[in-house]
Amino acid sequence: MSVYDKYEVVVGLEVHAQLLTKSKAYSSDANEFGASPNSLLSPVTLGMPGALPTLNKKSIELAVKIGLALDCDIREYNEFSRKNYFYADLPKGYQITQFDTPICSDGFVVIQMPEGRKTIRLERIHLEEDAGKSIHDIDPFFTLVDLNRAGVPLIEIVSKPDLRSSDEAYAYLTEIRKLVRYLDICDGNMEEGSLRCDANISIRLKGADVLNQRVEVKNMNSIRNVKRAIEYEFSRQVDAVEKGEKILMETRNFDAVTGTTSSMRSKEMAHDYRYFPEPDLLPVIVSEALIEKIRSEMPALPNELKHKFHIEFGLSEYDASILTEDKYVSDYFAQIIAHTSDYKAAANWIIGPIKSYVNEHAIAFESFPLKADKIAELIVLIEKGITNFSVASNKLLPALLANMDKSAMQLAEELNLVQSSNSDEIEKYIDLVLQEYPEKVLEYKSGKKGLMGLFVGEVMKKSGGKSDPKITTKLLNEKLS
Repeated sequence: MSVYDKYEVVVGLEVHAQLLTKSKAYSSDANEFGASPNSLLSPVTLGMPGALPTLNKKSIELAVKIGLALDCDIREYNEFSRKNYFYADLPKGYQITQFDTPICSDGFVVIQMPEGRKTIRLERIHLEEDAGKSIHDIDPFFTLVDLNRAGVPLIEIVSKPDLRSSDEAYAYLTEIRKLVRYLDICDGNMEEGSLRCDANISIRLKGADVLNQRVEVKNMNSIRNVKRAIEYEFSRQVDAVEKGEKILMETRNFDAVTGTTSSMRSKEMAHDYRYFPEPDLLPVIVSEALIEKIRSEMPALPNELKHKFHIEFGLSEYDASILTEDKYVSDYFAQIIAHTSDYKAAANWIIGPIKSYVNEHAIAFESFPLKADKIAELIVLIEKGITNFSVASNKLLPALLANMDKSAMQLAEELNLVQSSNSDEIEKYIDLVLQEYPEKVLEYKSGKKGLMGLFVGEVMKKSGGKSDPKITTKLLNEKLS
């Protein structure tokens, strides 16, 4: 047995999600990504003397929305505090946050693992503002600071230490990102920093209650890197304990190139943030009426849609999972079935040709250029026997992508792709194929019924894909029997 098998990893995650508001948390500065450095600033964001913050009401509503989705308790009486510390990209020298009155508490996230479903409990969700950004890779001698991000509204989702593997952490973060996108409260883009994660990682002997000292790992810009950091830290900490070394309480940085962590700063001495009530912001009352209003406007969530697609629409669990893994995918599916009730065909088009196109062109699903009603047109053409799936996906779909102003039927006629149901015409192609493969005909008649696919395929080739496969199969059966 490996020495690592004696131990288990214990992980709690802190997920920071930037909220999709038009302005910042406490000022009218624009909440935008990609603007010129230090261009989205005002005296309020910079904390100038006499500048007073004003709470962004939208941020409260978005926090309540995620709280409802995660079955949290929503706090009625909310206060804000100042968290005081010095850092180069924190212009005010303090951060406005929620200390002991988080807007959401408890709640849970359900993840699906190979061995079954698991519930990850939440500690809290609180509101705060983001800091600016220190940039270390532009100038070789200096760290540059861009304060545009300072003051952007955040929620911090803090889990209990219920995660027991890097795979569980991966599934948890995937679920969180999916949820914030469905709720339209965060774009979930870890590469741009709108969704960030810190991992608190410790180890213990299997079956033990006592944890070793935990460490915090920061600066992970993808879900995969969170997984890699946990795996590295588990091995590092086990190796250290086995050597009799002490695990230090510290914050560590993750290097995506090497897949390793390194010490950033010690946390042996607990930070004294000197929390005190924010004197410039009144407490916020979240009324039951507001909670119910937000609840009534909640969109369908992934698990709800997955159940609907599987039970009501008769799709497989696999298809339902793929269709609900991303909000843009499920929205596109909904747009297709607004024009056709062939749910399976709609699912097949998304999971097959459309996903292939997206992957081949290395674009996000939401960038797929063809409107959903065009896909519905293709499904209808196949239903009516005007074309078949092979011709529609390999010839008509590229034609539609190149001529988006034309209909599927128009292009099928222009490109001479209308499927033939003329029995006499199809029989001519069948006779040619059977003459070319006399030995296969004998094999078929001697019991090799799987050769029917070969015959149908060859007829389709000779007809340029225009022979109706159902009629072709029927006529072949008659000829060969």
